[in-house]
Amino acid sequence: MKFRSGVLAVAMLLAASSAQAQSLPRNWAWKKLPDPRGEFVRLCAPHMVGRWAHPESVCICLHDHAVAGIEDSDLREALLRGISETGVPAIENDWVPATKRPQINAAFTQIARPTLQCMFDPAT
Repeated sequence: MKFRSGVLAVAMLLAASSAQAQSLPRNWAWKKLPDPRGEFVRLCAPHMVGRWAHPESVCICLHDHAVAGIEDSDLREALLRGISETGVPAIENDWVPATKRPQINAAFTQIARPTLQCMFDPAT
């Protein structure tokens, strides 16, 4: 019984954080958040529930690889935003300056292998 209550509480918390995440303005910046990694996981995890056994681990792994792998701050912030909003690596053209849009494909290529690793083996 306690286990069910705990699972229900976690599910309610994730649903609430998902609803709250949808109310964020489209032009918010990661730099303004007190704990960017924690906030990223809070926004990302609801998209991973039901897909993966350990949604928080997948989100942490995606965050860490995106931060370490994408050197350009505009592309990195756009990638993190895409993951937190959709649960998969995504970058909208409007999220990056026009001069950096040609670099989007290279960013996806750079993050492809780590993304698969995160989703199928997040512990490494």
